[in-house]
Amino acid sequence: MVNLAKLFMMQKELDTKIETQHQLQQEMLFDRKILALLVEVGELANETRCFKFWSVKPPASIDVILEEYVDGIHFILSLGLEIDIEPTIHFENKQDKRTVTEQFLYVYQSITLFKDERSISMYKNMCEEYLFLGELLGFSSAQIEKAYVSKNEVNHERQKQGY
Repeated sequence: MVNLAKLFMMQKELDTKIETQHQLQQEMLFDRKILALLVEVGELANETRCFKFWSVKPPASIDVILEEYVDGIHFILSLGLEIDIEPTIHFENKQDKRTVTEQFLYVYQSITLFKDERSISMYKNMCEEYLFLGELLGFSSAQIEKAYVSKNEVNHERQKQGY
């Protein structure tokens, strides 16, 4: 299982930097983060090409797909911080038999449910669905953590450069 406690701390530092640098401390960012997450999930789906039944073009490289996947992790963690989630929250492993396409739809649904009911149980469900998507895509916890740490560093550097 991904060490989310470590990643929550890293995300909190990044969020604080972004909110301070862009004078957003008093802004309500929840809806923007929800929309950003939905967009990131769409970008991820686009790179997997799992739904493109009309095309023979192969999916992007596994590295590109993993990078898109961890972009979603950034927003999921950030949304957890918005609702003061405990970094030590425990997530269950899903055991469902779903296709990647079906799982993308479950992820979208879980994000929308969380948007409508900002509860810990809805947040937990959203995380579990997204983590299961990562599993279906073939990512290990170690790969996800390593890619998150790497992308987090990139995001800090982008903020220094006025991204």
